Order: sequence, then C-alpha cells, then structure tokens
Amino acid sequence: MKKTFTIIIILISLSLVGIIILQLSWLSNMNQLSEDRIKQQVDEAKINAGLELNQIKSSYVPIPLSSGTNQFLEGFSRSFIKPQTLASKLSVKELHDIIRRNFNAKGLKKLQFDFAIINQNVKAYLPDEILLASNNFVASYSDSLNNYTPLGAYIISQPGSASESLTSNEILFVTVIDWKALVIRSLRWPIIMSIVFTLIIIAAFYVTVRTMLQQKKIGEIKNDFINNMTHEFKTPLATISLAVDALKNEKVLQNAEKIDYFRTIIKEENLRMNKQVETILKASQLEKQEVDLALSPLHVHDIIQDVLDNFALQLDDKNGKAELNLQATNDLIEADEVHFSNLVNNLVDNAVKYSKTNVPIQIKISSQNTGKKLVLRFEDNGIGMSKETVKRVFERFYRAHTGNLHNVKGFGLGLSYVKSMIEAHHGEIKVESTLGKGSIFTIELPLKK
Repeated sequence: MKKTFTIIIILISLSLVGIIILQLSWLSNMNQLSEDRIKQQVDEAKINAGLELNQIKSSYVPIPLSSGTNQFLEGFSRSFIKPQTLASKLSVKELHDIIRRNFNAKGLKKLQFDFAIINQNVKAYLPDEILLASNNFVASYSDSLNNYTPLGAYIISQPGSASESLTSNEILFVTVIDWKALVIRSLRWPIIMSIVFTLIIIAAFYVTVRTMLQQKKIGEIKNDFINNMTHEFKTPLATISLAVDALKNEKVLQNAEKIDYFRTIIKEENLRMNKQVETILKASQLEKQEVDLALSPLHVHDIIQDVLDNFALQLDDKNGKAELNLQATNDLIEADEVHFSNLVNNLVDNAVKYSKTNVPIQIKISSQNTGKKLVLRFEDNGIGMSKETVKRVFERFYRAHTGNLHNVKGFGLGLSYVKSMIEAHHGEIKVESTLGKGSIFTIELPLKK
C-alpha cells in the first residue's frame, strides 16, 4: 500500500510538472508569435508613412528664379548647392500625425513611438545629422533592450517629379516605446486562463494527495480500532468461556457458592461487553448528531465531587490523590447531567489510566469564573503526550501508537466524546501536554443565564 501510494504521488507530480512545462512552452510560442506580428505591423506602418512622405516630398515645386544673372546665381546656389529637405517643410507635430495615422491603420493605436528624419549620409547607427526629431528620440533609439527600431524608410522624390534633384534624400526612423507591454496585453487573457487552469490542476492535485493521506490515516485508525476492539471483546469472551466450562464441572455444580461466583463473573463480563458496544453506538450517534440533551440547571462542583468519590478506591490503590481548588463563585450551567458526568468521568479516568508506573497519581482540578463563563482545569502528572498526539487527541478512534501493547484499554473514543459533549453544551476545550510531564485540559462553559 505504501509503495503504491508513493508511485501514485510520483506519477501525479510528473504529470503536473509536464503540464506546467507545456503551458510555459505554449505561452512562450504565443509570445514570440505576438512579438513577430507586432514587429511586422510596425514595419508596415513605417513603410506606409515613408511612402506618404515620398508623395509629399515629390509634390514640392521649386521656387521660380527671377531674371538677372545675380538672381540666377543666387537661386542656383539656393536650389542646388543647398538642396531643400522634407524636414525643413514639416513640423514635428505634422510628422507625428502622419506616423500616428499609419500606426492606427495597422491596429497600433496604443503603441507610443519616437521618430526622426535624418540625412541619408550617416556613419553609424545613430545619424550624424538629425534634421527633424521628437524630443526623446535619441534616448529611445539608444534603449534597444526595451524599445524596437526597425530599419529606416528612405524618403526620396519620385522620378520625373518637379522636386527631383532639388531635394536631398532623407531617412525616416521610428522607434516604438515599451512595445513588449503591448505584447503582454495582447496575451493577457491566455495568460490569465493558463494560470487559472494551472492553479485548478494544482488544487486538484493537492486535494487528491490530501484525500489519499486521509484515507491512509483512516486505514491505520481502522486497523488500530479493530485490534483494540478484538482485544477488548476477546478478554471477556475468554473469561465467560472459562466460567461456562467451570460450571460444567461436577464439583462446581455441587457447590452453590462456586456456582454463584462463576455466575457473577459471567454477568460482569457480559455487562463489560455491553458497555463497550454502548460506547461504540454512542460514538455513532454523536457522528450523526442524533444525541438529544436533557438540559437542566446543574452545579458543576457537585458533579466533580461525585465523580472523584467514584475514583477514590482506584486512587488509593495507586497511592494517588485528587486536589480540588474550586474557586468559582458561580458554577451553575445548563447541561445534561448524564453526559456531563460522563465527560468529567472520562477526563479523570484518562488521568488515572495514563499515569506513570510506580509514581503516585496527582490530579488537580480547579475552577474559576471569567466573565460569563465557567473555566475548569484538569491537570495530571501522567505520561503526557507528544505534539503529534496533542494535535489528534480529539479525533475519533485515535490512540497514541504503543505497538502491540494493550496496557491501556479502550477504543480511542473517550476524548472525542468529551469534545463533542463540550461543543454540544456550547463550550470549548483545549489541551496542553508535555511528554513525560503530564497534561492539562481546560474547559470553558457558558454560565446559566
């Protein structure tokens, strides 16, 4: 069973890791495709903006020259020695509007950009001569890690146009700013859905493993319960069997005292088995919440005293004593007398059963009032409990593992019953324990209004 459980955990873990890796690979591919798509749209928008600027550049008509040699030379100097540029004819806003219009046409309305028109004669990636540019172009162009700059678009006059040879060639550069944020936004829903489904798979994995661990724990508890129940019933059945065999003996049949003695043993062992069956049935009723409480005003101090009187002989037999420190001025609560007496009896019985060998039992029971509540404290000097046992001590059928030893009898229902009864009376119970030093049970109950 343990080996199978380990194999299942490994297989589920490998499946989960595989699914997560596939999800990451799928998202990576989608991210790359989205980046390529946006780059293509940016390139197309830049080319279209360049074509539009070419048309504007080609539509310029040279300034006509006046008659006269000096004016001709002046015009020649102005037109040919220093050719006109498109950058000198456009403002930054006009160029921005042209580029924005082409970006919007490609579905890039939210994408921000910087731009520049430079002289065609450049010697490095950054042009030597910027003719027209937005304010942050140089910084944006330099930040290639976060920004994307496609190849420049040449701005030239169309052959045969009036401005051919009268204007110098220029290059349009466009740098898109923080363009990967647009990629992430385009993948927002796939990423969200991928994360959600991955979390669902992880949650399902967690629930599956948790359920399997619980089933494993229930299986262990079931085995312990069966072992304890077998032992609890085996002893009285064996005693009854011996008593019945003894009654068949002729010498016993002729002795009325011995007959009565063996009959008493049979009756006591039968009552013992009935009590064990009743305990199991009572636990089943508590599980189904079928127990009806007969509530009535009850003085807790009187119940505690009566229970301790019943344990007087057991305490004397082990040289033990019970110390009472009942300081509560008001001990009146609404409770079921039978069930409340049983839960106090179980707490004292545990202190006696789980006492140390050859060490006198010391039980301290105290009470006090806190606001509208009655606080009871049961303290013993027994064997105590480990941290793991403290966490599970109120679970049904749970008992601390003692191997195959049955020096302490029971089904592991006592403290589960105590907790259920305390909660049925709208109270709370807490436990503190140190292994080898004893345990302290603290109960808070509402006082009768």
